[in-house]
Amino acid sequence: MELSIGEMALIAIAIVVLFGPDKLPQIARDLGAGVRKMRGAVEDIKTEIMKETDNPVSEIKREIEKVKDAAKDFNPMKDVQENILTDSQASNEPPKPKPSEDETYEGPVSR
Repeated sequence: MELSIGEMALIAIAIVVLFGPDKLPQIARDLGAGVRKMRGAVEDIKTEIMKETDNPVSEIKREIEKVKDAAKDFNPMKDVQENILTDSQASNEPPKPKPSEDETYEGPVSR
C-alpha cells in the first residue's frame, strides 16, 4: 500500500482537524509505540513458526539415526547360522562330507 504525498498530507490535515494540534505529538508517540509492538509481535510469530517447522525436521533426523543404528546391528545371516547350528547339534549326526571330499561319491548315474 503506497500513499502519495498528497494523500499523506490529506490524512495529516484530517488528524489535525479531528484531534487538534495539541494532541498531535501524543498521537504520533502512540502510533510509533503501536508500530513497535506490532513489529515485535510479528517477530515473535516468525520465531514460533521457525521453531515449529524446525522441530519436526530434527525429529525426523533423530528417527533416521535410530534406523541407521539398528541397521548396523542387523545381520539376517545370524539367524540362519544359528538355526543351522542348532539343527546339526540337535540331530547329533556328523556333518556330511562334501561330494568333492567324499571318495565314495560316484555322482549321478545315467542309464
